[in-house]
Amino acid sequence: MPRRHVHVTAPADDPLRAALRALRAELGIPDGFPPAVLAEAEEAARTPPSPRDRVDATDLPFLTIDPPASRDLDQAMHLTRRAGGGYRVHYAIADVAAFVIPGGAVDTEAHRRATTLYLPDGKVPLHPSVLSEGAASLLPGSTVPALLWRIDLDADGRTVATDVRRALVRSRSRLDYAGAQAQIDAGTAEEPLALLRDVGRLREALEIERGGISLNVPEQEIAETGDGSYSLHYRAPLPVDGWNAQISLLTGMAAADLMMAAGTGILRTLPPAPDGAVARLRRSAKALGIDWPHHVSYAALIRSLDPRHTRHAAFLQDATTLLRGSDYTPFTDGHLPSPAVHAAVADEYTHCTAPLRRLVDRYAGELCLAAVAGTEPPAWVLGALDGLPDDMARGTRLANTAERECVDVVEEALLSGRIGETFDSVVIDVKEHEPDVGTVHLEDPAVIGRVLADGAPLPLGERLRVRLTQADPARREKVRFTPA
Repeated sequence: MPRRHVHVTAPADDPLRAALRALRAELGIPDGFPPAVLAEAEEAARTPPSPRDRVDATDLPFLTIDPPASRDLDQAMHLTRRAGGGYRVHYAIADVAAFVIPGGAVDTEAHRRATTLYLPDGKVPLHPSVLSEGAASLLPGSTVPALLWRIDLDADGRTVATDVRRALVRSRSRLDYAGAQAQIDAGTAEEPLALLRDVGRLREALEIERGGISLNVPEQEIAETGDGSYSLHYRAPLPVDGWNAQISLLTGMAAADLMMAAGTGILRTLPPAPDGAVARLRRSAKALGIDWPHHVSYAALIRSLDPRHTRHAAFLQDATTLLRGSDYTPFTDGHLPSPAVHAAVADEYTHCTAPLRRLVDRYAGELCLAAVAGTEPPAWVLGALDGLPDDMARGTRLANTAERECVDVVEEALLSGRIGETFDSVVIDVKEHEPDVGTVHLEDPAVIGRVLADGAPLPLGERLRVRLTQADPARREKVRFTPA
């Protein structure tokens, strides 16, 4: 999980955007697609898959919930009550495999990229936009191929039955998070959307019961103020963000169950956090003034925090370090991996709901279709299974590196022109063998940066007035402070 999400709204000729363009070149981030990939994608978009062997589910009024500007819509949902009690979740996932030739140009490029990159100045997509924002996207008003999940839940939100098959679907309503939340809060939402709150809360309660944890990490947005400087804002997740995420988690857990029962699949795994990582996070909580009694679990603490609070937001971002070590673990012939659990989900889990944006999800979908049908997965799926972890690791490393470097550039831009100014901060980390080198969290603006005390031990967990000594995005001078 990224440390934070940052979006830049500055104009194209702004120095910050120039620095971000230079960073893209430095990291070797792709700029566009090769002609052969574009040509193959355009041909696939012109030749939609045959409706033969697909369920016609166009009568279901699906809805999507995504950021306002998004066009790469992977998921659409329809929720209803079951006649005998409980709920039925219909979840349509973009059928990317219907447009991609195994071993073809689009497939090869997707394996090279592995994931869509979301950068402050725009995304770098996994697939050409003619597919990811066109023919394969679940945009409203279009009849498109999808993998249609049907998951039946009891009155407590527990899964009682799962099915997935190829279908044709038609989304009717495209919502953003703020709009969806407003309808639910006002009581004007139609039942399929109104039930998202009920099902989401039930699934959140089950997450607590099994010891899982969801991190509601705030988004940051940096905007040009008009006088050559920048301002930094948080977008705290809304309740509907979490309820929507629970539907995806539900599907990923159902998919893992199907694959494990079939004996062939690929799981998203995460070992428990080492004691040292938790201890470091406790020091961070102390430094940020967050009360964390020893009898309170990490999961319980996270659920108590308000991402709209600056200090809580900083801690939530820091807490993503406990998710390091996640991996993709393939298995075949009934040889189930051990351990197979994702520690944050606290259950077996896989990625399967974002195939437009993540390579592995296309394969997981095919494995689940085969599991339900009781057939052997396609040869192209089995042939790629062992290589998927390396593909995803390579793509994820680039995404994480780009995200970290972009955050540095944004913070450099935020503070450039303020060299010599002093700020209130707290010391949230000190190097073990270099007590005069550490990390501070500024109270305003919400920036985390390195502090160098020139031989004087830094007071871990205490307030410290610091002076900005370095910040220049054009010369890639990272934010640096000294005690004031």
